[in-house]
Amino acid sequence: MQVDAGLKFFVFLIIVLIGGFIGLGAFQASHVAGVLIWLAFFIFAWLLSSAVRMVAQWQRAIVLRLGKFAGLRGPGLFFITPLIETVSSVIDTRTISSTFRAEQTITADTVPVDVDAVLFWRVIDPEKAVLEVAQYDQSVGWAAQTALRDVIGRSTLADVLSGREKIDAVLKALIDSRTEPWGVRVESVEIRDVIIPSALQDAMSRQAQAERERQARIILGESETQIASKFMEAAVMYEKSPVALHLRAMNMLYEGMKDKGSLIIVPSSALETMNLGGGMQYAALKQQADAASGATNLHVNAPGQNPAPSLPSAASAPPVAVPPIFPGTGF
Repeated sequence: MQVDAGLKFFVFLIIVLIGGFIGLGAFQASHVAGVLIWLAFFIFAWLLSSAVRMVAQWQRAIVLRLGKFAGLRGPGLFFITPLIETVSSVIDTRTISSTFRAEQTITADTVPVDVDAVLFWRVIDPEKAVLEVAQYDQSVGWAAQTALRDVIGRSTLADVLSGREKIDAVLKALIDSRTEPWGVRVESVEIRDVIIPSALQDAMSRQAQAERERQARIILGESETQIASKFMEAAVMYEKSPVALHLRAMNMLYEGMKDKGSLIIVPSSALETMNLGGGMQYAALKQQADAASGATNLHVNAPGQNPAPSLPSAASAPPVAVPPIFPGTGF
């Protein structure tokens, strides 16, 4: 209890000094009278200083009169009757936080866990907190711990790990129902940490990894299904428009041959299906014609030898009939 010791000492000193001056005057007339006056003022100063009490704004004092509850006092300065009234205890009415834990508690699915939690509570009725229970703060802690064990025993490990808000609400209601007769109200309960065995942590990690792989494979299968569906739609469009199929085939060949030194092997059946055989023949004949025209420009004149006969020029070569690339279109 916060008591203004300076104020009590000041009251005691003033009364003793006043009694001393009065007793000094009486002592000159009669020594016995002077001593009695000093003794009387000393006792009066002690009683008056003992009656002065003070508590803080957030505290309430429990006053007992001859052992019975007389009421609450405070906050601030107040007086009690010396030798008749006593201040048995002072109650803190602020919100108090206390931690508690449940060690090696078995869940509903037989998993041992350690759970740490914090409880926020306050005294709303100081009279009940003093008269109804002994050491109310310790009793609140024990009630919270037993309630936590009870709730964990009725919950599975998945509920403890993922449903903390629900467990917090259940704990708050359970603890509040037990502490309400003591004048205590529970503000909130929060689970801080859940510790599970290391072997179980490894098993849960492997399970989570397997679940992620399963989801990845499902997503890949769905992607393949969507791609196959799009290919089916494209096949229907190409069947209705052969020109579009030819252009797509030419584009594919161009993309593969645009890099220097690239070699593409295409099955002949695919060329016949896409009517690209004529185009490939045209490209081969064009390469032969370019090689022949380049050979006519080569003249080898070695010393002492006749000049090499020149090859026939491209102009004197017979014309080559090139089949159309797209039959029926003239190209």
